[in-house]
Amino acid sequence: MKGIIFYLSVVTCGFYLSCASPSVEEPSNSQPVYQDTPYSQDLSIKYYRQDENPELSKVFADRNGVVQVLSSQSLLRTHAGQFLYPGKLIADRTYRPLTDKNIKDLLLYKNQFVYLDDEAVLSNAWAGKLFIKHDLPGANIFAAGDRFNFLVSNGKSLRYLAEDRVAQKGLTTGEQIIGIRYDAGTKKFWVLGPSSLSVFIPGQEKLKKVAQGSGFTSLAVAGKKVIIGTMNGYLEIDTSSEKQVGGIHNQLPWPEITAVEEIEGALWFGSTKGAFMLKENNKFNYYNGERWLPGNHVKHISKGSGRSVLILTEAGLGKIVFKEMTLHDKAMYYEKQVRDRHIRNGFNASLSAMEKGNIDSGRLRDSDNDGLWTSMYLAGQVFRYAVTQSEEALQNCRESLDAMERLYSINPVPGFPSRSFERSGYIERLSDPERWQHTNDPEWDWKATTSSDEAIGHIFAFGVIADLIEDEDLKSRAIVLIDTLMNHVVSNDMYLVDYDGEPTTWGRWHPDYVNARPIMVGDRKLNSSNIVGMLQTAYHFTKKEKYMEKARELMIDFGYLENLRRPMKEIGQAPEDADAWSKMLSRDWNHSDDEMYYVGYWGLYKYAFNDSLKNIYKEAIIDHWLYERPEKEGLWNIMTAMTGTNEFDLNEAVWYLKEHPMDLIDWVITNSHRKDIELLDPNFRGQTTREVLPPDETPVHRHNGNMFRLDRNGGNGTSEHSAGDIWLLPYWMGRYLEVIGPPMEAAEL
Repeated sequence: MKGIIFYLSVVTCGFYLSCASPSVEEPSNSQPVYQDTPYSQDLSIKYYRQDENPELSKVFADRNGVVQVLSSQSLLRTHAGQFLYPGKLIADRTYRPLTDKNIKDLLLYKNQFVYLDDEAVLSNAWAGKLFIKHDLPGANIFAAGDRFNFLVSNGKSLRYLAEDRVAQKGLTTGEQIIGIRYDAGTKKFWVLGPSSLSVFIPGQEKLKKVAQGSGFTSLAVAGKKVIIGTMNGYLEIDTSSEKQVGGIHNQLPWPEITAVEEIEGALWFGSTKGAFMLKENNKFNYYNGERWLPGNHVKHISKGSGRSVLILTEAGLGKIVFKEMTLHDKAMYYEKQVRDRHIRNGFNASLSAMEKGNIDSGRLRDSDNDGLWTSMYLAGQVFRYAVTQSEEALQNCRESLDAMERLYSINPVPGFPSRSFERSGYIERLSDPERWQHTNDPEWDWKATTSSDEAIGHIFAFGVIADLIEDEDLKSRAIVLIDTLMNHVVSNDMYLVDYDGEPTTWGRWHPDYVNARPIMVGDRKLNSSNIVGMLQTAYHFTKKEKYMEKARELMIDFGYLENLRRPMKEIGQAPEDADAWSKMLSRDWNHSDDEMYYVGYWGLYKYAFNDSLKNIYKEAIIDHWLYERPEKEGLWNIMTAMTGTNEFDLNEAVWYLKEHPMDLIDWVITNSHRKDIELLDPNFRGQTTREVLPPDETPVHRHNGNMFRLDRNGGNGTSEHSAGDIWLLPYWMGRYLEVIGPPMEAAEL
């Protein structure tokens, strides 16, 4: 009866254009669905240089997958090394006679290693029969033709070796020679100097200069073009006409090119600030920082074994591996990552105090948001269970719900959720030690000052459990927790009241706080949206009328429905005459607010009191999504699909999931120097570039981070994020909403 009265009250207040309650479009098979077929996932295996003195110059992998690196002192090879467990570059003593030779250059010919020393061109392949003396003092550069013929240089002159002898000598370009490449299509050797490109055709007496410029550094033959790397981009020369094609290409991640190579049809570039691959859409995959490479100054690039690329830097070797896998395969990898090293007392936690990316050296860290991050992981596991009926997922739910439940029982305040808890004796070593309190149990401490983002996360997770888990024990415990928290809020006049009897800084949903904010301040819209969703969830599962009555009062008598409907385009900075708190809240866009909105949308939309409200909520959610759309945030796109809309950027959600790095370590990341991005002027939204960069090229972001953040400067390799909230929640929610299909084909990482 009161539900009818509530509906009529809303109509009377003029929030609807008619008394009808139209049905809401629910998710259906008409929505687009991603078919989960294998795609190419990149990851890096790193090998660090051990000796500080040798300069690294070349790297190749032979037909057996053996990797050799040429240094200024000796040949090196890779030792150990796997994803997240770096290996080393160590002296290669495999062929003892080679250790006595003064190897000056290295190349791969017919997939075999060929060496240049101060006496000859030689190899251990072909039974060691390849041994051609070059008789060129100081020889240090060479290239191979197509019939065991070689062009050798000492940087000043060249000698052509063919049929096991010096066939031509006295060849010169008139300047220093820094690179030689052979083009099998035209039968030409291309010879590079700092300011010129020349051609040598065996049998002709002289080299022909075909291009001039400045700052030339490297070259490669790619199809019917010669690519010249320079200190300001790259040039293209047609191999047949020997003429330049187009102008300089310098809108690159970084234009100081140090190496060029064509690998399986794609152009790869090394630079003084990382490596990048040119994609078919004329954009780049950028590999920068220790997520990918031991160092950023690239010395050489070559094809590795299988589907891999070898990128040699001043500090070691980065092997970029491309694995065929499905999103489900990636999910299973992340599931293991979370359980292996990110569960603390049942909480979904981060590793910290790591030694430069060593995941075995880290310790689990408490967080202000232990409850929120765990809520998001827990909800993801519920969706996983709903889709797969996995007993492992159900056990994960039990363990995390145990932790969440204890947040309420470990402190003395009825219904108040702690931020976190930990064994006693560690307060001074925990985050924000001033927020920690002792319990009556001398073995445990708890963290106070709980905020609204914790509360909305709790209600989201508990609601998902109560809705989707068939286990009666878990379902009933989740409902009790919903009632416990919301009874505390309602009984305390819409505040979270801490152990000291005072409201926490952020746990405030009373109209005196919410409506004190000017209408353009985001907290007014956010808090209204969150508390309505929380009260609806509580009523849906407990059927206690006080929750519906309070929601009615807030929406109608205090304008919370109007608040939550306010278009995102109206949210901005508070006016000059606003109070200081409102100005502080609205200095710029708060991405934590986005997270709170979306986590709250589950209860706001799914447990709406009637279909007319559901339509209003749908409009508000889609309006928010349109504002968020440029970020291509996977979770926001997939959560928007909950409304049944056919337009929610599924392709961008899948892009987010695919492009997320397998390595979730907080490495130093820099992008603000890039020349291939369009930087925007500072703005309220915090959007730094016209188009957002892929997640594997930017710092690791939780869902409360700005996807347009370009750089991360501190703590290189000292912490690792859990995939539990970042990746697994959007993936498993997408599976539950059936906008991401099951794997079409298995692939193993």
